[in-house]
Amino acid sequence: MPTDDGPEVAECVWAPQYVTEDIGGLPLCAGIATATDLDRDEQNRQRRADARVIAKRTIREHDLPMKVVGIDFVDRRPDIDQLVIVYFSAPHRVDFRELVRDLARALRARIELRQVGARDEARLQGGIGPCGRDLCCATFLKDFEPVSVRMAKDQDLPLNPLKISGACGRLMCCLKYEHPLYQEFNAKAPALGAAVETPAGDGVVVGHNVPSDTVVVRLAASGRRCACSRADVCSPRQQYEASGTTTPDAAPVVPEASAAPEQPEPTEERRARKPRRRRRLHHDDEGETTQ
Repeated sequence: MPTDDGPEVAECVWAPQYVTEDIGGLPLCAGIATATDLDRDEQNRQRRADARVIAKRTIREHDLPMKVVGIDFVDRRPDIDQLVIVYFSAPHRVDFRELVRDLARALRARIELRQVGARDEARLQGGIGPCGRDLCCATFLKDFEPVSVRMAKDQDLPLNPLKISGACGRLMCCLKYEHPLYQEFNAKAPALGAAVETPAGDGVVVGHNVPSDTVVVRLAASGRRCACSRADVCSPRQQYEASGTTTPDAAPVVPEASAAPEQPEPTEERRARKPRRRRRLHHDDEGETTQ
């Protein structure tokens, strides 16, 4: 398996799948590992275990507030002979210059210390999340995106830090990549307390189930609750607006306010009355002239 520090032995955990050529950036495996590669990988694994023990003991001797998260042993870089990378976590910046000298003397290799955050620590160590599955950061997530409490509110989750936090102590990463699904559902589904019509009868919306795309309705006749599809509960107008389609045979709808402008008639009547008044005045003038 190609890495930044050279090819490494890896284990296939998923069955081969077809991928289109449009997807780029995927690593290209060199092939099946040979016996030499397996022996080298076993030796490096033993070296990493020994380096972890020595690093922990040296940190205790220097009395530094550091926690060793992972050890990486590199021996296939052309610029160096052997490199030991120590990943650690600490609450603040640590002066580890003396620690590096002691580790280099004990391990007889070049030492590089890298401080990682809480999310990277969970990615390196791995574990099981509150959902019962492997951590997302340790399986498929590549980049960490910011997560806010607003996303938990939009998903109707309790604002209890113990229930919306992951193994790293931060807000769960799934709140971020599942948030667009909840936004789309809430924009099209009827709100809580709305009166709706279902195949089982009329009722009131009392809950939402976004993963299954259903709405929980309490029936007015029997009082029992039933789960209905969102498409069955939405009114025809909501379905029409959600689909965004138009029927060419449908007649245009004219609003009631635009059908009332019949004000030109009084102006025509006034125009018709004015000539009559002029004619009356004309007859009076003729009568005065004849006298």
